[in-house]
Amino acid sequence: MLEARDLSLIYCNERNDEFYAIHDVNFFANRGEMIGIVGPSGSGKSSLLYILSGLKKPTVGTVYYQEHALEVMSYNELAEIRRKEYGFIFQRHFLINYLTVLDNVLSVVNRNDKFWRNTAINLLETLGIADFANQKPYKMSVGERQKVAIARALVSQPKIIFADEPTASLDHSNARMVMDIFASLKGEITILVATHDDSILDQADRVIHMWDGRIAKSSIPVSAIENIKQSNPIMHRS
Repeated sequence: MLEARDLSLIYCNERNDEFYAIHDVNFFANRGEMIGIVGPSGSGKSSLLYILSGLKKPTVGTVYYQEHALEVMSYNELAEIRRKEYGFIFQRHFLINYLTVLDNVLSVVNRNDKFWRNTAINLLETLGIADFANQKPYKMSVGERQKVAIARALVSQPKIIFADEPTASLDHSNARMVMDIFASLKGEITILVATHDDSILDQADRVIHMWDGRIAKSSIPVSAIENIKQSNPIMHRS
C-alpha cells in the first residue's frame, strides 16, 4: 500500500555543510498494518513520517502510494489524497481556537450534517471528551486537546493514519486507551506511529528502529509473535 525506495533528506546549514535527516531508507507498509517508528530525538522518525505522507519531498528517492509515485502528482492531487485518504496526528495539535471541539473534529470533512456530527460525537465519547464538544480548545488541557486531534484524524475513516508522537501529552492510562483504539483499527486502516516511547508499541505488527537518519533494525513485538503463534497451530506446537 505504501512504499519508499532509497529515501534521503538532506539539509544544509549556513556554511553549506550537508546534514542527512534521512539517509538511504527503504520502507513498506501493507494494508491494515500498525507499524511503530521509534528512535530518540533527531533520529529522523518524524522526517520519515512527513516524507511518507507527502508533506515533505525527499532530496533523493521516491514514495509510492498504491503504486503511484507521489513525486509526479500535482499539488492538487496530493492535497486530495491527504484530505480523503490520510489522517494526521501531529506533535502540535493545530486546533482552531475560535471553533468548538466538535467543529474542529468536523473541519477535515467539511461537513456538518447529522451523520458526520454523530460520527464525531461517538469518537469524542470513545476518547472520554464528549462533554467538551461545544467548548473551545483553549479551555482544555494539553492532553485533552491531543485527544481532539486524534478524533479529528479518525473521523474521516482514512486509509492511513500518520501519527507523530500521538501519546506524548497523555498519561499512561490515556496513552494505553489511544493505542487500544489504534489496535482495534488494524486490518482496516494502516497506522504509522512515530514515537520515542517503544513501550506503547506492544500491539504493533512491526517496529522500525531509527538511529541517525537510518533504519537500524526492524523487530516484531513479543505480543505480535504470540498472536501469530495462536493463529498458527504449527508454530504454537513448536
